[in-house]
Amino acid sequence: MVRKYRNFSKVSKTPRRPYEKERLEKELKLCGEFGLRCKREIWRVQVLLTKMRKTARLMLTLPENDPRRQLDGAALLRRCAKYGLLSEDRMKLDYVLSLTATDLLQRRLQTVVFDLGLALSIHHSRVLIRQRHIKVGKSIVTVPSFLVRVDSEKHIDFAPNSSLTGGLPGRVKRKKLKAAEKKASGGDGGDEEEEEED
Repeated sequence: MVRKYRNFSKVSKTPRRPYEKERLEKELKLCGEFGLRCKREIWRVQVLLTKMRKTARLMLTLPENDPRRQLDGAALLRRCAKYGLLSEDRMKLDYVLSLTATDLLQRRLQTVVFDLGLALSIHHSRVLIRQRHIKVGKSIVTVPSFLVRVDSEKHIDFAPNSSLTGGLPGRVKRKKLKAAEKKASGGDGGDEEEEEED
């Protein structure tokens, strides 16, 4: 008998009704507002929200003094507070049920980089992240959907070796500098190479 060791769950879930007009328009608006690549990124966030809501609903069915509710409920609220989804005055399981996809999309690295003013647009922030210009703390993050914690938000900046902060110049700039040097030295370098060969 062949054993299957694949231990994973689906990260996103497609909608039941693929051509529902209202939902399609809402998703398209979210894609544009948050600079998402495709609708799967929205569906992924919705699955995460569904799991959080499911846990919160389960905890609310248990009595107040139940040890499982005290442990798991507190852990869920701590996680929501750590990612800035719930404020201090809304630290109750009822408020976890009222979270929306927009709340989670606000905490993505792509959105936070744009909000901090490091990028010119939401799409530019995605490009900066993918091209290794942004660091969170000491490590470079290349995933635009990275969820930013509240305490690490102040450590988001340009990477030290990025060409945008005075590191080595980028590929295009190097090419232009080389062309400028060639022009300053007196034209084409190809003639000199031919003379040396003779």
